[in-house]
Amino acid sequence: MLVNRPALGVFPSTEWSAVLEKAFMRVAPAGLDMVFTTAHGSDANELAFKAAFMHHAHKRRGARALSDKELASVMDNQEPGAPDAAIVSFSHGFHGRTFGALSATRSKAIHKLDIPAFKSWPRVPFPQLQYPLDKFSAENAIEEKRCLDELERVLRTHPVPIAAIIVEPVQSEGGDRHASPEFFRAIRSITRELDVLMIVDEVQTGCGATGTFWAHEQWDLPEAPDMVTFSKKMQAAGFFHTRQLVPDQAYRNFNTWLGDPPRALLAQAIVDEVLEKNLVGQTRLVGEYLKSHLLPLAIRYHRLVSSVRGHGTFLAFDCPTPELRAEFLELMRKEGVNMGGSGDRAVRFRPMLTLTKTHVNVFLTRLESVLNKMYQKYWPRN
Repeated sequence: MLVNRPALGVFPSTEWSAVLEKAFMRVAPAGLDMVFTTAHGSDANELAFKAAFMHHAHKRRGARALSDKELASVMDNQEPGAPDAAIVSFSHGFHGRTFGALSATRSKAIHKLDIPAFKSWPRVPFPQLQYPLDKFSAENAIEEKRCLDELERVLRTHPVPIAAIIVEPVQSEGGDRHASPEFFRAIRSITRELDVLMIVDEVQTGCGATGTFWAHEQWDLPEAPDMVTFSKKMQAAGFFHTRQLVPDQAYRNFNTWLGDPPRALLAQAIVDEVLEKNLVGQTRLVGEYLKSHLLPLAIRYHRLVSSVRGHGTFLAFDCPTPELRAEFLELMRKEGVNMGGSGDRAVRFRPMLTLTKTHVNVFLTRLESVLNKMYQKYWPRN
């Protein structure tokens, strides 16, 4: 299984089901009892879209057999065999760089430039929350309602049928933008009412970094999303789904490899380590410790640090301008701290799950050193 890569889509080994169970199903999101393994995060979202479109067409077709017209027209990319249908995504979202995933991506123009897109796929606004949350609760509720109203309007009136929506728990490429659990519960209610599938893209947030194994666990949804995609920290990729999304014919959602056994074994070892050492719980506690120190720094250095936010160690804050953020990140790298940006102004934290309070204390010393240097440069005391 390791030396000679098996064609899992055709000839899975006798051990493959046990590998899937140990690597993925023991941490499967509640309510999702199947997993489809893929090569990478973009691939996971792409194949989730295919599952959504097949399910949508199956509902429309009902029990009847495929027609000769469907089978002929699809070879020319025409209806009815190639029906017009769409995926709804959110402004500032990022879902990958393959064709379907890129059509759903709305974060940076350079990602999409020159690439043909599915032009009927609509986007809807994602909330821009104000911080601190307790100070702006009324304003944020209005903002979230505005976005939900637009989502419902699009789902009800878009001229092209909507098969699914896709949403990230945190818009990790688009500026570390968050929304409340109530917002996501409302999305689940709207999609259920209008018979639209809900795909949660946990490619970046999955595997414990937010203080729960899956970030959407924190939403307390009335029922599970229809699909959850994953990759990144799992060192393997795919999507969890409900049994109803299995196509009724073989070779529909398919490729030769359907993932990779070595990657699945890596995922199994990672899950073993995460569960045995309670790294999700550690991440939650260490994240609370880190955030408790970032919040007062945002007061002391308010000209540089604002809008501290996040869960677990999946944290971020904003700098006032892209230029100041670039300078800040460069100075942090010179201090030996590898940090990155998100969106136009956000600085994001993406440490390993093994981060401890000792590591945080070392980081905070270097962070404050850089903040002091920048204050002395731009806002020297008289």
